Amino acid sequence: MPIEGMTCAACANRIEKRLAKQPGVSSASVNFATKVATVKYDPAATRPETLAKAVDDIGYKAIVPGAPSTAASAEHGAFNPVHGHTGHDHAAMLAAQGAGAHAGHAMRGSGGGEDHSAHMNVGEAETRRLLIKTTFGAVLSLPVLVIAMSHGKIEAFNVPWINWLQFALTTPVMFWCGWQFFRSAWKGLLHFSANMDTLVAMGTGAAYLYSFAATIWPGFFAAVSSAAGHTAHAEGTMGGMVMVPVYYEAAAVIIVLILLGKYFEARATGRTSAAIKRLIGMQARTARVMRNGTEQDVPIDSVVVGDRVLVRPGEKIPVDGTVESGQSAVDESMLTGESVPVEKSAGDSVFGATMNTTGALRLVATKVGADSALQQIVRLVQEAQGSKAPIARLADTISGVFVPIVIVIAIAAFVIWWFISPVETRLSMALVTAVSVLIIACPCALGLATPTAIMVGTGRGAERGILIKGGEALETAHKLTAIVLDKTGTITHGKPAVTDIIPAPAGAGGTLDDSELLRLAASAEQHSEHPLAAAIVREATARGLSLAEPVGFRAVVGHGVEATVDGHAVLVGKAALLAQRGIRSALAENAAALAAMGRTPMYVAVDGREAGIVAVADTVRPESKEAIATMHALGLRVVMMTGDNQRTAEAVASQVGVDHVFADVLPKDKADKVKALQAEGHVVGMVGDGINDAPALAQADVGLAVGTGTDVAMESADITLMRGDLRAVPQAIALSHATMRTIKQNLFWAFIYNVVGIPIAAGVLFPFTGWLLSPIIASAAMAFSSVSVVLNSLRLRRAA
Repeated sequence: MPIEGMTCAACANRIEKRLAKQPGVSSASVNFATKVATVKYDPAATRPETLAKAVDDIGYKAIVPGAPSTAASAEHGAFNPVHGHTGHDHAAMLAAQGAGAHAGHAMRGSGGGEDHSAHMNVGEAETRRLLIKTTFGAVLSLPVLVIAMSHGKIEAFNVPWINWLQFALTTPVMFWCGWQFFRSAWKGLLHFSANMDTLVAMGTGAAYLYSFAATIWPGFFAAVSSAAGHTAHAEGTMGGMVMVPVYYEAAAVIIVLILLGKYFEARATGRTSAAIKRLIGMQARTARVMRNGTEQDVPIDSVVVGDRVLVRPGEKIPVDGTVESGQSAVDESMLTGESVPVEKSAGDSVFGATMNTTGALRLVATKVGADSALQQIVRLVQEAQGSKAPIARLADTISGVFVPIVIVIAIAAFVIWWFISPVETRLSMALVTAVSVLIIACPCALGLATPTAIMVGTGRGAERGILIKGGEALETAHKLTAIVLDKTGTITHGKPAVTDIIPAPAGAGGTLDDSELLRLAASAEQHSEHPLAAAIVREATARGLSLAEPVGFRAVVGHGVEATVDGHAVLVGKAALLAQRGIRSALAENAAALAAMGRTPMYVAVDGREAGIVAVADTVRPESKEAIATMHALGLRVVMMTGDNQRTAEAVASQVGVDHVFADVLPKDKADKVKALQAEGHVVGMVGDGINDAPALAQADVGLAVGTGTDVAMESADITLMRGDLRAVPQAIALSHATMRTIKQNLFWAFIYNVVGIPIAAGVLFPFTGWLLSPIIASAAMAFSSVSVVLNSLRLRRAA
């Protein structure tokens, strides 16, 4: 639920506590930076409208996500009973609620692209409103500031009605430009709570009311105070009229500076969600579909599963689908971060919002709307940006008690300076210090420290094909000490490929070259279903070899195949198959050497004589060695886990440089291996394909799934790597390090700013140095502290 009316972390904290106490709510989290509440609730116990009313009752405005018709939800596949709520505008969530669906619904204020776009438009409108108010306030405040700073030296200002002019200029600034502060403070007072607006309203209100009273009854205030020089206000008589110090300029300029700070903060915070805006903007608006035998351009929302979609060269692919006909290269960089286009032909999967480059494609739509890869990515990133890291708890705790403590300090400063100052200056000293304390205190910086960094960090990750589930995963990832890599499909390509072709030596009767040996073996293997056979056929096809149709094909179970190819009797299989037929091998040593390297040698015999060996292996990805070296540089212990035998596993391990190998591991035992490492004291990250590795991914402190973002990987892992490149693993960990470093910097400066600023504002240095902080300087410092935190977070956009 988007929340309106929040002004600081104390507001977010209060709303969060209020929602968490509602019946049926299992968890509630309010993100001050995104202004969104995420609530998990039992639909049998409460409703979104009830939760929104609970927020409204404490002085804020909660926007209940809109709900299109149930039919529309069903038509577009918006509700997935396995993966939860991913629909446009929460149709799914509300439709399911009406049907009495399962508990544990999640309200996501910006769940679909449309909701999020609407929410961002609200944010842009707020930024424009702040700019208008700031500009208007500045125009009126400038003359008030000039009058105050003139110290009576400008003759034109030395007139009896000058204070009334300042009153007239300041009042619109207070009650139009600054009305939001007073309204929020009043609502808080009605509900016995205080926030940043309470401090601003008390500080500026005190300065304004004192000045107004001094303007109406100057004689009374002149008797109490004659304003010492350090207050920078003129005092005396003019034409028989008593002049007393007023603080209109403090009230007006403080309001303007805080509005200016909020404007910069809103602009900068808007940039932290730039990644989401770019993702949503990538979606095609229309699709060309075949309907009733003709091509029609229809809105993207009208495409349904099963539609035939035509995509021309240079067009965006509108929906996820399977290529039915055509051939092209598709730029999937928005999905995977990989800049090289991927070749696509019949049977291949394509994804919405990726760019078709060279050829025309016809595809069958398989996932549309909220189920598409792009919308799932948007949802994941939004949820991550709305989540909290454990490190934020300290800031949340402090912001909850921050404002009452500041009010107590301000009252104490007023009382102490009233009693210890000389009679002629005590009112001005007490007022200046109390107002400065109220104005300089900034819970905003504390509230923005963590969420802005998480927003930028997760957005930067999404741009690089690294989807981080939330703040907790981001924080834990920087603590990892060991990383477990599944071999197949992670370190290796995941499917066998031909690595070596060794013809038998001429002295042993060999007469074939590499190509002819491969052609005969592939021809014999054409009808075999074995993956090693498929690898041999793929290699021959890739080399452009013309395969013959085998005659009398027969699979010899557990040993290989035999067939007649071009009139030649061909055997392909293990050494045992040749031995069975009485064929002696001269390549036993070559075969042993290949096996030692983790490759599977396939013997080929032609017409009863050994013809050679074709070796097949699941080849190591070219980037794996570099990626593992980078992990070592990050101080990680790298462990490889595989179901392969020890010899094959050791061979692969030696190629890429892992520290330890777990071989012969069954899928059900993978989680136990992760547990064993955790028992040794390691914080473990598990990298796998997210399907057979799901238990291990769940057991690990951080699960990293290598996938395309369309399968169970996105649900089972904490971090999803959209491209198969293992180098994304150290990149994800490095991003976690950079984000946590930024959060710690933000929290440090937010704490230091308040710890140092509040005592200075209270006047602790005045007895020793004569320094007294002007409320105007205090308000500028407060505005700067919030903006500096957001700008520091934005530096993450340049993270490697």
